[in-house]
Amino acid sequence: MEYIDYVRNGDIIIAIIIRSEFFQQGIHFFTPHEFSQQLAYMNRDKGYVIPPHVHNPVHRDVFMTLEALYIKSGTTKVDFYTPEKAFLESRVLVGGDFILLASGGHGFTMIEPTEIIEIKQGPYAGDQDKTRFDPHVKPE
Repeated sequence: MEYIDYVRNGDIIIAIIIRSEFFQQGIHFFTPHEFSQQLAYMNRDKGYVIPPHVHNPVHRDVFMTLEALYIKSGTTKVDFYTPEKAFLESRVLVGGDFILLASGGHGFTMIEPTEIIEIKQGPYAGDQDKTRFDPHVKPE
């Protein structure tokens, strides 16, 4: 699909990038059903109604933090890594782009001043939440 980019490590989705130019009528889900965070795009006509609703308490077991990032402005390079910390590839994101980081590792280099809005599961666990690594060291 044009303006949608899946970064993969074999059959595993590492990230889903939705470029700012993406446009489609209706609703479109980008994530597999089993993801702990779902990503969808909606484009509805004037007058379309989503009825008022509340979300019911549903117990969910979340084992991996998924991060959703909206690049509000600027340009950043994203480096993608396998879960074993081996470099996969890089992509450049610009203002208006959106990315869901679903698995593996990632690092960012700001190419120009950049504003990012981040959404992820909480509560944030500090140093227990992530393992930092040197991108230049080959994994064991």
